[in-house]
Amino acid sequence: MRAIWKGAISFGLVHVPVKVYSATQSHDVSLHQVHDADGGRIRYERRCEICKEVVPFKHIDKAYDAGDKTIVLTDEDLASLPAERSHEIDVVEFVPDDQIDVLRLGSPYFLEPEEKALKPYSLLREALEQTERTAVVTFALRNRTRLGALRVRDNVLVLQTLLWDDEVRTADFPVLEKTAKVTDKELAMAGQLIESLAGDFDAAAFTDDYQEQLRTLIEAKEKAGEGIDTEATFGEKEDEGGEVVDLMEALRRSVEARKGESEDKPKKKAAKKKSSA
Repeated sequence: MRAIWKGAISFGLVHVPVKVYSATQSHDVSLHQVHDADGGRIRYERRCEICKEVVPFKHIDKAYDAGDKTIVLTDEDLASLPAERSHEIDVVEFVPDDQIDVLRLGSPYFLEPEEKALKPYSLLREALEQTERTAVVTFALRNRTRLGALRVRDNVLVLQTLLWDDEVRTADFPVLEKTAKVTDKELAMAGQLIESLAGDFDAAAFTDDYQEQLRTLIEAKEKAGEGIDTEATFGEKEDEGGEVVDLMEALRRSVEARKGESEDKPKKKAAKKKSSA
């Protein structure tokens, strides 16, 4: 991994120099646009509306539309802002872990301490774990002042951006003001379905079906040429049926289906053991 930023966690008089790394990466297949007639690559040009010339990135500035005039902001202007010059991750307060709304969570970053800062880094990490608290911090990254949550994942401090209060919408749905009658029988049946699907979350057990199918399609087209039939690659699409209107019937069928799957699992495992023997 390559560090994207260097800074320091600051809480009280404690100063912890750290390197910041992106904690996630995309697994999406990279696609680009082409002309359907001849397969030629489609590229976007940054063309000036005044001189009609294509402008390279190094000559592009940002600007604010003030109505009757445009305020141009150069890279030097933006870099001169005090917040942008700061490389401090300032701890504002320590809050209970469960007070961080998941709706506010944004991009996560790993924080690696410099060797000389290993002790204060470890102290902060262990203190957060023992008190079951999350550090709310402010910092500047990529031309933005950000709010963040500093927490522990395994033995690493993770900095996760948080949305500002005015960036989170309020769900205003008039339909939810109406009361829907839910019977005890329906609730009990729903509870059975939930119990049949209960388990511990394991992210490794889930796969991105679309990306896998996309890779399969690309490999098939590479082998067979352009005239590839999608059904020949993926098979015919199963009929998913119409909407089930009866809620109780839908719940009952769902519970029965889960029971059937649970009964089949031991048989499958046993069959696998016999074949391996």
